[in-house]
Amino acid sequence: MSGSREIELKFLCAPRDLSAVLAAAPEGDDDSRELISVYFDTPDLRLQKAGVSLRVRQSKAGRVLTMKRGDGLAREEYEAPLEGDGPPAELAPLRQFLSEADAKALEPAYNVRVTRRQRLIRFEESEIELALDQGEVSGGRLVSPICEVELELKSGVPAALFGFARELSKSAPLYLSFDTKSARGQALVAGQAVEARRKEKVKLAQDVSVAEAFQANARNALAHIATNAAVLREAATPAAVHQLRVAARRLRSNLATFKPAVEDAAFAQVKAELKWLAKAFDEARNLDVYADEVLARAGKLEAPPAGLAALGEAVATARAAAHVAACETAACERFRLLLIDATAWVETGHWLAGEAGREPARDFAAHALAGRRRKLLKRGHRLERRDDQARHEARIKAKKLRYAAEGLASLFPEKEVDRFVGRLKDLQDALGELNDLATAEGLVHGLQLSADAAFAAGELAGLRAANKPKLLAKAAKAMDRLDAAPSFWG
Repeated sequence: MSGSREIELKFLCAPRDLSAVLAAAPEGDDDSRELISVYFDTPDLRLQKAGVSLRVRQSKAGRVLTMKRGDGLAREEYEAPLEGDGPPAELAPLRQFLSEADAKALEPAYNVRVTRRQRLIRFEESEIELALDQGEVSGGRLVSPICEVELELKSGVPAALFGFARELSKSAPLYLSFDTKSARGQALVAGQAVEARRKEKVKLAQDVSVAEAFQANARNALAHIATNAAVLREAATPAAVHQLRVAARRLRSNLATFKPAVEDAAFAQVKAELKWLAKAFDEARNLDVYADEVLARAGKLEAPPAGLAALGEAVATARAAAHVAACETAACERFRLLLIDATAWVETGHWLAGEAGREPARDFAAHALAGRRRKLLKRGHRLERRDDQARHEARIKAKKLRYAAEGLASLFPEKEVDRFVGRLKDLQDALGELNDLATAEGLVHGLQLSADAAFAAGELAGLRAANKPKLLAKAAKAMDRLDAAPSFWG
């Protein structure tokens, strides 16, 4: 079985736009073929849990066994031809994931059938294979459509892939995707609906470098953004709005944490675009919180304020408009280019040539986490005596420390990390409630409420303000507990 590094980009595309994409590409020899792939796993999904896919693909050229693993621009790929109609037989690269008994238990999990149109082109002195796949993934009686554009680097430099992607994106809306066909098949057979996705844990090897640690965190956040944007383009769910906003803020926080190692000429532009993306969802998220927490609780009061129904209607109208704007953001050209450019910078940016990125990540992590903690404790000193703005700034510091701690957690003992992050969550929750109080007034004032709706909003604000001393005490206690917590990074 041969091994190689597959370097490719994958984009979601509407079927109606495939012809425009092909027409926009440089001329070359075209090929069209039917590909039928059967993906295998053990009954307890050992390969899926290890981030590995194993397939047997049938085409005119015969049957080929392929194993892939990894994330980011480059993935490990192993291939071997198969004779006859039997199951996978060449399993040497799988030995680190499966015992011999597990290998014998491999069974078909789902199928992928696509019509592939492909063309080998030259772009900026690099050779790139353009593939347009249209078909479906199926598992049992469940079926999900596939329409993708793939760019695979055959020779040359990875930066050419991104340059070509920018050119193709002028011809049709192309949405960078980090979900493989195997991931879609796994979700299908698991019965997972298209819904908002929470972040996945970042797993780092103990000997990872600073650059590798940053890339692992950035890839995780970019995939988090792309997946929830795909959900938003189908339906504006509050959970997808929240998760996409969180993902954008996570990536911005990663840039700040790793700034000493990754800052280059493109750094500020990437950070600015991520700030735009996160802010684009602020209104929808704030209205979701107000509707789901303030109005929902008000409706359960023994004596709800007069005008609550009118306030609810005004919030619902504004919320619907904000969700439409959120969907438009997740589909717009600026967003599509942001994903391409941010990914290009993470994978091929000039920062990779710096010496700082080659240092051990564990030493860097300890220094970065200690610095973030100092800043938080300084900002949170005597929290109950600070004004709303100061508490908001402390909340941001807490978020940054939590994002950094979770992104670097696998370099340190799990139990110690969990205890520390648990205290951070308590602080973040308390500060979040205080921030909701502070922002609610400005939020409802921007809705141009009728007199009775404004009266209801004012009465609810008063009821919530009465709870502020209790929330302040809760936040101060959480800050004290965090101050007393031992540092898991030593």
